[in-house]
Amino acid sequence: MRKILKIGLPLLATSAIWTATAFCEGGPKPSEQPKATTIQELVDRYDSSSCIECHEEAHEQWANSLHSHSILGTPRTAPTIITAMEVGVKQFPYSGAKEDKDITVEHLRMCTKCHLPQLEEATDDVAREIIATIKGWQKANKEGKEKEAEQLEETIASLNINCRVCHNKMAIIHKWADGYPQPDTVYGSQDGAHDDPDFPKMAVAPALGESIFCGQCHGQGPSFELDHPSQCATIYGSYLFAYTAEGGSESCQECHMVKSGLGHDMQSYNSEVMIKMAMDVKVEGRSLFWRKNSEEGVLPMGIINVEIANKAGHTIPDG
Repeated sequence: MRKILKIGLPLLATSAIWTATAFCEGGPKPSEQPKATTIQELVDRYDSSSCIECHEEAHEQWANSLHSHSILGTPRTAPTIITAMEVGVKQFPYSGAKEDKDITVEHLRMCTKCHLPQLEEATDDVAREIIATIKGWQKANKEGKEKEAEQLEETIASLNINCRVCHNKMAIIHKWADGYPQPDTVYGSQDGAHDDPDFPKMAVAPALGESIFCGQCHGQGPSFELDHPSQCATIYGSYLFAYTAEGGSESCQECHMVKSGLGHDMQSYNSEVMIKMAMDVKVEGRSLFWRKNSEEGVLPMGIINVEIANKAGHTIPDG
């Protein structure tokens, strides 16, 4: 394990931007694969079903999380993507998209940069197929075609943030220093052999245990690298500049995975455990009678006082 020392950097930059103890075990930039041309091809490329045999508990936890259906959402996300295209992208004078046939991966990146980062490995046909599938699902639900709606919803849910996204594609952040994720390697806290024909190697990626890893999607604000920046998630920025700046030291993973006991079932407001960890709520109420006037006489009244204290390491709500 090689240790590095950074001199002359602000404390925040040292802890949040650099891997302070060791380089990851990446490698040279892999050659690009042919782009997936259908939803099914993309799903197959990121199939994580082989992980279940050895990591059943983690897989069950993940399956209950929103990561397991990141495009479908609660299911609020999928309709929101359609709204973003209809009242956003198609209305922008310089987007180049006026109809569904004009939608490209670049247009969807304003949503999928976080909700489906692997879409960058697909053709524009896949972007249009995603839009058509979501719209077909909405139409089937509206018309009461339950079986068709279920089948389309299953397809939408198959597009997700799974094991291979986190433990391979997104595992290494500073690629010039630490190398690129290798196509035959699964990244985590150990190195050595890995009993999987597709991923026969394990390697260490320290960022997986640090908040900066989550910050790749749960960001600091607008995604300025896109031609049309969008802003959904600012929770990592809140964590950096309101929590760690005031002396907070726990990572996203320590609260959402370890202290909560939820593991890979990373939750927020969907979990009673996380709600109790995140805030204290105090409610006081009292009743009284008030003489309003001679006409209406004495009226019963209730007074409710609600106090909410934020105990989380970031703003609430956020994403």
